[in-house]
Amino acid sequence: QVQLVESGGGLVQPGGSLRLSCAASGNIFSIYQMAWYRQAPGKQRELVAVITSGGSSNYADSAKGRFTISRDNAKNTVYLQMNSLQPEDTAVYYCNVLHSRGVNWGQGTQVTVSS
Repeated sequence: QVQLVESGGGLVQPGGSLRLSCAASGNIFSIYQMAWYRQAPGKQRELVAVITSGGSSNYADSAKGRFTISRDNAKNTVYLQMNSLQPEDTAVYYCNVLHSRGVNWGQGTQVTVSS
């Protein structure tokens, strides 16, 4: 069984920063890809950023230049550094891990950008 534990969400003012973390544990042999998705109220879940085991990353257009995804393979942890946050970034952010035994989702962490 695989568990994902997310942390780092919260309330921040426009222009502020947050760093999300997601640690994977359990019966994992290999992690291929780690990603962050988000879902705003009334909207579909969307991909924010993804990083492969080799360190290659891709971002949604809305995240480019503001967000940075990174990972610590030794800790099976993925991070999302979010800068210059805007109200439209308000959403529940979910970690997603593709590994040798399948796919797992985190429980989600709320990010609210408001003055």
